[in-house]
Amino acid sequence: MSSREGDINTFFLVMRRLRKTLITLVIIFAVSVLGLTLVPGPLGENGEITRMSFFHAFYFISYTATTIGFGEIPAAFSDQQRLWTTICIYLSVIGWAVFVAAVLQMAQDENLQKAIRSSRFSRRVRNLGEPFYLVCGYGETGRHICQALDNMEFRVVVLEKDPSQVAGIELQSFRSEIIELAADAANPEVLEIAGLTHKQCRGVIALTNDDDTNLAIAISARLLAPDLKVLARANTRETEANLAAFGTPHIIHPFRRFADYLSLAIQSPAAYNLLVWLTGLPGTRINRHRDPPKGHWILCGYGNFGRYLAESITGDGLPVTVIDLHPDGMKATLEAGIHWIQGDGTSIDILTGAGIADACGIIAATANDIKNLSIAVTARQLNPDVFVILRQNSTVSRPLIEAFTEDIAVVPSEIIAQECLAILTTPMLAPFLKDLYQADQQWCATLLGQLTERFGWDTPEIWSLRINLLETTALYRRLMGGQNVKLGAVQINPSRREQLLDCRVLELDRDNGARLLLPDGTIDLRLGDELLMVGTRSARRDFEFVLSNDHALQYVLTGKDLPGGWIWEKLSSLKG
Repeated sequence: MSSREGDINTFFLVMRRLRKTLITLVIIFAVSVLGLTLVPGPLGENGEITRMSFFHAFYFISYTATTIGFGEIPAAFSDQQRLWTTICIYLSVIGWAVFVAAVLQMAQDENLQKAIRSSRFSRRVRNLGEPFYLVCGYGETGRHICQALDNMEFRVVVLEKDPSQVAGIELQSFRSEIIELAADAANPEVLEIAGLTHKQCRGVIALTNDDDTNLAIAISARLLAPDLKVLARANTRETEANLAAFGTPHIIHPFRRFADYLSLAIQSPAAYNLLVWLTGLPGTRINRHRDPPKGHWILCGYGNFGRYLAESITGDGLPVTVIDLHPDGMKATLEAGIHWIQGDGTSIDILTGAGIADACGIIAATANDIKNLSIAVTARQLNPDVFVILRQNSTVSRPLIEAFTEDIAVVPSEIIAQECLAILTTPMLAPFLKDLYQADQQWCATLLGQLTERFGWDTPEIWSLRINLLETTALYRRLMGGQNVKLGAVQINPSRREQLLDCRVLELDRDNGARLLLPDGTIDLRLGDELLMVGTRSARRDFEFVLSNDHALQYVLTGKDLPGGWIWEKLSSLKG
């Protein structure tokens, strides 16, 4: 169903609800008009009986029956006409009272309200004239995504099944208005009116807590908009496999992703810190923690999250003891060579029996934040030096978790948001991050030190651009003209040529498939090159301006600026 069809259906739904009362009003008006034309009026000049015409009767009833006013036109009424007018007045009052009552009753109809909201929503989406992302699910993860996209000046359309979550959107301070609707995103028709096939839609992000819904969204996008970028959340291996079978390009499993992060942190701490710094949420600061140690680990909670962590730790060749109340996973852990203890991780006796005194680290991985905090506090009492990884399931618990000095807080919603933003805004970043898993520890440590020394530990601006006519107009024209331009020559401040821009090229991809990591400034740029950049927001703005403006590029390359050029225009604007 198209959005216009939704508007039409809403109109006819209103008409069906008011059909009887509208017919009653029409009959009252018709009878009133007809009666006025039949009732004899006052005698005329020649003594004949006058009668009111249909036009005058319709005009009189129109302003009288609608309670606008009263006046005897086109001449004074006879007593018969006044009697009929009195009857008409009472009939119209009764008719309008019935109509108003019907409207009030209709306004409380849940289906009608839903139809009106859906119609208004589809109209607003249809009128969007700028790029936007469709976010399905406005939980904690969806909130992070919407805030980040809004900070990057992208419009957002939200579908959320829970009306209370939708109501919370109005309480958030977004730069641009969020277009939202309380509806089931698993319905293909809902996805269509939400802009799935809209020409300005740049991607669909399925972030609901229901794997079946996320799978339905991915399938609908695959069939209805095959060229659209789709990111889907998966909480189980089965859903992940189903999403992959339908060709979903980007599947985000927060538990598996953190298990990979933990493995990387244990094996290559510098690579892990570099990854966290590059993928942090915009506007946040990365706090350095001590590196996860190698040794015996204790894992409290063997649910979906715990299974991935146990596999990751044993995969690194480290011993792990699992503490869980339910023996369902005992067979699997025994087969994997994992020591298993049935019990509650908050118990001192259980933790002591698990070897907390000699353990290098403990992971509180249950689905209960208070229980996780209790496990962490008890473990620290028994072993003050133990490395603590604490799972945070809800933002409500954030103040408590921040008050506790954990080493790493696992927030699944933030993990998903970080990966979504990396994929959506900077596609080149994902392959670069994969390289970190195989990169040399010393190489990662050196690069991390150089970048953080230059840009600090605040999350930097990450972006990519391709050398083509659309994105880098000025540079494209020079390269097409046969001029050689060095990479370092364009990383100059267009306001002060003696200063370099606060940015660095992490990777340069050629059209022939070659990938150059950390290219130096002496390399020649070519048409079709794609650059992965890191730096400040102002540096990004200046860098993109230099590559797209002929006068600015002329200035940074030669130091010369002709009248009418960029600097001249700047000076002129200042004088004005």
